[in-house]
Amino acid sequence: MKVALYPGSFDPITNGHLDIIERASKIFDRLIVAILVNAQKQTLFTVEERMDMIREVTRRWSHVEVDHFEGLLVDYVRRRGVHTVVRGLRAVTDFEYEFQMALTNRQLHSEFESVFLMTSNEYAYLSATVVREVAQFGGPVELFVPPYVAEKLKGKFQTHSHGGS
Repeated sequence: MKVALYPGSFDPITNGHLDIIERASKIFDRLIVAILVNAQKQTLFTVEERMDMIREVTRRWSHVEVDHFEGLLVDYVRRRGVHTVVRGLRAVTDFEYEFQMALTNRQLHSEFESVFLMTSNEYAYLSATVVREVAQFGGPVELFVPPYVAEKLKGKFQTHSHGGS
């Protein structure tokens, strides 16, 4: 069975992420979407909220699993017994960073393989950061995320705007 891991912060998951998940799920028998938990990084959504959103929007693919991890990716890969990691590339700058990470991970774990999928053209500009900014200012996030995620984003920013100063 060909198993791969698709790691990321997914804060929130976007249509670009889903594009990579859909395409990777056609290549691999099982795909683990793994949320990287970084205690130093402040996120909009909790790990539980992100896991819920990813489970909801990937429900149509029975062979997609959602998990989370802390620490080094190579340690998580070893624990899960997976050797292949999928990464989406939007631009040359993504490639430079991902290439460095792939070589570093290979140095740390000799069986580690990285598979790079080019993002579809319509998502080449899209990032979770852009989505959060659009949502923060009440913009049409439905263009960038599935409806379930759009509702969660709107709820999050309504809570923030009414609960503050």
